[in-house]
Amino acid sequence: METVSIILNSYRRTRWFPEQLEAIKKQTHPIQEIFVWQNKSDAEPIAEHLKNEVIFIDCNQNLGVWARFSLALNCRSDYICIFDDDTIPGSKWIQNCIDTYNTNPGLLGTVGVIFGDKYYSWQKVERLGWCKPNEKTEKVDIVGHCWFFHRDVLPIFWREMPPKGYIPIVGEDIHFAKMIQKYTNGGVYVPPHPKNDIEMWGSIKGENYGHSNEAISMNLYNVNGTQMSAGQMMGMELCRAVDEGFKLIKEP
Repeated sequence: METVSIILNSYRRTRWFPEQLEAIKKQTHPIQEIFVWQNKSDAEPIAEHLKNEVIFIDCNQNLGVWARFSLALNCRSDYICIFDDDTIPGSKWIQNCIDTYNTNPGLLGTVGVIFGDKYYSWQKVERLGWCKPNEKTEKVDIVGHCWFFHRDVLPIFWREMPPKGYIPIVGEDIHFAKMIQKYTNGGVYVPPHPKNDIEMWGSIKGENYGHSNEAISMNLYNVNGTQMSAGQMMGMELCRAVDEGFKLIKEP
């Protein structure tokens, strides 16, 4: 049987950690090990008895969204699945990913994005997955909220490093998809999210949890003296990726 390692990311939304951990433990496919990366924040601490159920890394700084992918280097399983802290999977999600990977190898996630252009023009973006259920596997430009991949793919993520001085708040999803496209024969896919079986979904409470005040998408950030939203930063990263050769599904 294929083995699976889980990496959870804890930052400011620690209130949902017990629910997320329980959802991981209830997966129909057995989980070999669970890691947790805790970035420094002023959130309520995670209870010690929950920390004792996982391999817990407590960082004394906020290293952003990329650090958890470095933690994946410690995983021993065949597959690795990394979750955002607002993502609660249905009980069949991991099995759904394994089944999908057998026919569509590459990078899988619970929400997929098809861009209309390289500027991340919101009115041209199509999203699939928990936010718009898809009955069959769909190929997309990038995936987010959760990333499922074979351990052998992990070195591909780190084959090219982010630019010196890079602010690691966004962009790991674009980077990973770009690396998959550039260096492998695999694709980027959203497994089926059938309307009649929510237990197959990668996120069953995204609509409720994804828009909390702590979400990256709900805040502004200082980038070289300019206040920018996560969407604006994503647009910059997408432009850079396309200019460096990343091909979009709807590329003109």
